[in-house]
Amino acid sequence: MKYQIACAALALLSSVPAFAQEEPASPITVSGSVGLVSDYRFRGVSQSDKAMAVQGGITATHESGAYVGTWASNLAGWGTFGGAGIELDLFAGYAVPLNETTTLDVGLTWYMYPSGADKTDFAEPYVKLSSQLGPVKGLVGVAYAPKQQALGKWYNNSVSYASGIPDNPGKKNDNLYTWADVSGSVPNTPVSLKAHLGYSKGNSGLGPNGTSVAPTGKYMDWLVGADVAIPGTPLTLGVAYVDTDIARVEENYIRPNFEVVDADNAGKSIARSQIVFSLTAAF
Repeated sequence: MKYQIACAALALLSSVPAFAQEEPASPITVSGSVGLVSDYRFRGVSQSDKAMAVQGGITATHESGAYVGTWASNLAGWGTFGGAGIELDLFAGYAVPLNETTTLDVGLTWYMYPSGADKTDFAEPYVKLSSQLGPVKGLVGVAYAPKQQALGKWYNNSVSYASGIPDNPGKKNDNLYTWADVSGSVPNTPVSLKAHLGYSKGNSGLGPNGTSVAPTGKYMDWLVGADVAIPGTPLTLGVAYVDTDIARVEENYIRPNFEVVDADNAGKSIARSQIVFSLTAAF
């Protein structure tokens, strides 16, 4: 009997290390999303000719706060930028907590337009400061792209652009974008509210192949909306009102490039107010 008890005790002791040996948590976390939007708006201006766009991205984050990722969307109209109708962003940065509620994020985004001329791609460093107060999150950011050909005013107006002969070939410009976001969940519901206000300062005309981050020089854009997380799924439904203060007289300076080319909406501005719907799946 003692022999059986001893054997059982020995077996139990020998199994403890095996039971306790759990695999250590990975220092790298991978997350991402894929979604469908009724209109791809970049800083208030449509990049999909006011049509639907499929978008998705993936990010790998190290426990130190360093991260790297990519994001892509289809484009149309103004947003093709002489390429294959695709935007591919590569980004990397470092997010460090300043205290329990505030985080500082410093990084760089490389905007690419595959199959287009290399001069349409550009790099944009950014700094973001975010803070969480209960269910409410606030964020302020500054993105500054130094002088590059993709941001240069190569054409004085749409007439010279249409002729294919740039008035200022090779010219370089910079671009500044500042913004503030606020979002918060509605208690005891799957609903969250969001708002955004941004200010762009860049060239007032057209870059190579129609590129321009701030297509009318100086303007503001804003957004107000709501998201609904569908319980039991990774899906989120969104709706937002998007608009800019770009004046008609400013749009006229770079027409017809600043108009929808789709037959059903031909001639409509790509910077006027729009209700944008979205369906996103996170993983």
